[in-house]
Amino acid sequence: MKSDVVSLARPLRGIVPPMVTPLADRDALDVAGLERLVEHILAGGVHGLFILGTMGEAPSLSHRLRHELVDRVCALVNRRVPVLVGIIDTSFVEALGLAHKAAAAGADGLVLPAPHYYPAGQPELLEFLRHLVPQLPLPAFLYNLPNRPKPMFDPETVQIAASEMPGIVGLKDSSANMTYFRHLQFLMADRADFALLMGPEMLLAETVLMGGHGGICGGANLLPRLYVDLYEAAFAGDMPRVQTLHRKVTELARTIYRVGRFESSFLKGLKCALSCLGICSDFMAEPLHRFRGPERQIVQKYIEELGITV
Repeated sequence: MKSDVVSLARPLRGIVPPMVTPLADRDALDVAGLERLVEHILAGGVHGLFILGTMGEAPSLSHRLRHELVDRVCALVNRRVPVLVGIIDTSFVEALGLAHKAAAAGADGLVLPAPHYYPAGQPELLEFLRHLVPQLPLPAFLYNLPNRPKPMFDPETVQIAASEMPGIVGLKDSSANMTYFRHLQFLMADRADFALLMGPEMLLAETVLMGGHGGICGGANLLPRLYVDLYEAAFAGDMPRVQTLHRKVTELARTIYRVGRFESSFLKGLKCALSCLGICSDFMAEPLHRFRGPERQIVQKYIEELGITV
């Protein structure tokens, strides 16, 4: 780990949106849309930006496009907030190459899930981290995403890895399992610099109220100020305001996220809403496809009912 490149707050706190990737075509960015989206998110007062995660469709993007996105986002953000870059890949070499690209472009941290496709055991995951993390040029956050790249990091694996490798500075948990999250809090209590960030936004308030450090919430692409306000209310223990703001998050989840019939509806609905608002294209990386006709009309109706504007 090169200490001269570390500029990340320890622990990282607040709202760090997992940015969607505005696409113009299968292997082309919607550059103007990307610029609008970055400015829209930052205007909401967020505490960081995470690119090339699940919301960013990273596994479906070419390596060339991922590198281009890293360059463009780091230049657009221009050190206003920390930029975290996902290094999701089945290839050790490609993940390490993207990590060095991120460092060269001016990113502040990396996000590292368990390698997917092959079902590695916990000893194998730990060995993987022992090989990769010492070579990373930036601090790393582990990424628990048990529904996609299996397996997830067991709490004891996280504890051992973090104790051996100071370059591991946090974890994003998308398991939606609060028992797991509490176990992690207990095991990591002696690492005051270790950030525990929640993925599922419906659990953001609960996470912060019980001592978690914030959230990596997809809805903050659309309504960044809402999630920042909810985080701040929970951090301050302002329960009436927490209840009011959490209700708004729930309204978003039960409307725009539920258009369509497939598991991808959450992402499709979010990108469609951004497109309806004129922020960026809703082109999806294959095998996914954007909403058309009837679904787009439903999303537009929900935008109007929820009073969402830019």
